[in-house]
Amino acid sequence: MSRQQLIEARLREAFAPLHLDVLNESHLHSRGQETHYKVVLASDAFAGLRAVARHQKVYALLQDEMTLGLHALALHLFTPDEWAAAAAVPESPTCRGGSKHD
Repeated sequence: MSRQQLIEARLREAFAPLHLDVLNESHLHSRGQETHYKVVLASDAFAGLRAVARHQKVYALLQDEMTLGLHALALHLFTPDEWAAAAAVPESPTCRGGSKHD
């Protein structure tokens, strides 16, 4: 199972999302390594939580992946109502360098 599939499976199990996208953006940052991801997730589990608390829930769930080389995780976390009202998710910024592989 790829890292992307593992992240997606864990998020589905933990948050029963209305919407979930797990995008591997590693090709924009590192050569051949699965290190950079963007997550767009809409779930009732985020109701009543501020952004920081939402992020903490996801980071706690994926903590072991962070220690195993997951370098960047762009999180866009919504309640179902927020997702319905969202116009779009921002594009990820281009890499500014600093890769150990360059």
